[in-house]
Amino acid sequence: MNNKLQAMEVFVQVVDAGSFTRAAETLQLPKATVSTLVQALETSLATKLLHRTTRMVTVTTDGAAYYERCLRILSDVRDAEESLSRTRLSPSGRLRVDVPTGLASEILIPALPAFFERYPDIIMELGSTDRPVDLVEEGVDVAVRGGELWDDNLIARRVGVINFVTAASPDYLARHGTPRHPRDLTQHRCVNYFSAKNGKISDWDFSRGDETIEIPMRGVIALNDSNAYVAAGLAGLGVIQMTDYLMMRHVAAGRMVRVLPDWSSKPLPVHVVYPQNRHMSAKVRVFVEWISELFANNPYMQVGAQPQLAPAGPEAVAA
Repeated sequence: MNNKLQAMEVFVQVVDAGSFTRAAETLQLPKATVSTLVQALETSLATKLLHRTTRMVTVTTDGAAYYERCLRILSDVRDAEESLSRTRLSPSGRLRVDVPTGLASEILIPALPAFFERYPDIIMELGSTDRPVDLVEEGVDVAVRGGELWDDNLIARRVGVINFVTAASPDYLARHGTPRHPRDLTQHRCVNYFSAKNGKISDWDFSRGDETIEIPMRGVIALNDSNAYVAAGLAGLGVIQMTDYLMMRHVAAGRMVRVLPDWSSKPLPVHVVYPQNRHMSAKVRVFVEWISELFANNPYMQVGAQPQLAPAGPEAVAA
């Protein structure tokens, strides 16, 4: 029975990944073992579950029906195991998490000691990138994402928002002047941000009362990593528009100066996401609950919040 359950788990992973090789990497098993287990499953069922070609693996009609049954069976087995063991109170095992770079460095990682104190038996593999990873293909259990979601195969829980401030270095403002209106930025050098997913450069948006402006910015450089983006602003490469939690300490220390403080930019929603075709294990469940609590208690993750930021303008630096 254990071999049959393992074969089911392997079969589900192959279907999810669309590849024996990727499934083997995710499961940390030899590819030959993965292939043998699926073949044994097909033999015992006397039916073909997968179509195999040199380029890809697809599921047959019988395989698709069996896949849905496997998901339910494996979910029931895990529920039974957790109800009779200590894993519900003390979940354990490897947990693969992916978080955007800035959120990881400024908010998540500083809070992780409290997480591991609460859940000492979890071993976390934390990916930190602004590139939207494919959770199923790359074997990621749970991810935090900012912006609108594009993958319908993920279960999403909204946990907060990301707010933005517009700022520049004192040196840049001394050389180029301080913009008083968003349209003044067209006469400035701006640092742009481009999507790691599609390469598109993001337009900048501003709102004040009933007035809303969205404009593309001229710049000599565009980046796709939030920490590198902030570094470009600190280096005086131009005006930047970045998340408040990354900018706060630089503004407070006078390394950056807020501009256009009476204008706001549209906040981005933040979700914690995980594949919908997977059982929500105890370790994923406690991480989702923990990070939801973490963000709910973080003042930066609320709409319109920019706490403890120094006043805008050059006079703040002098103070």
